[in-house]
Amino acid sequence: MPELRELYQQVIVDHNRNPRHRGRPAHHTHEAAGDNPLCGDRITVFVDVEGGVIRDIGFEGAGCAISTASASLMTSAVVGKPVAEAERLFTAFHSMVVDPAAPADPRALGKLAAFAGVRGFPARVKCANLAWHTLHAALRADGERVSTE
Repeated sequence: MPELRELYQQVIVDHNRNPRHRGRPAHHTHEAAGDNPLCGDRITVFVDVEGGVIRDIGFEGAGCAISTASASLMTSAVVGKPVAEAERLFTAFHSMVVDPAAPADPRALGKLAAFAGVRGFPARVKCANLAWHTLHAALRADGERVSTE
């Protein structure tokens, strides 16, 4: 298990240092902004949805390592996927980081399982969830700003 924990830490460090999909896509159909007042994380997620599929996605903002890595891994996980699959991943990810009984199944979550250890640090759960809640709001297109408070 220590090897797996180390691998997961490496994944988070890599996605924090080299975030994927950082920036605003050339075209987007949905967007939402969110913030975590507790630690100062701020994010805007831009999504291009065509025919019910996430064709492109990006994010802008500033945040801690957990928040940035979560946004990077999230965008990588949902690009090219149907919106329904992105929503399923949102639910699975949220359950994994808040529910100690929820499985961190790498087969279902892939690299997102790297965040399973976050549930042991309640203040960091909000950091990991911020990008996901912001994506969820963008896909709902309700115009509300997301806040972890």
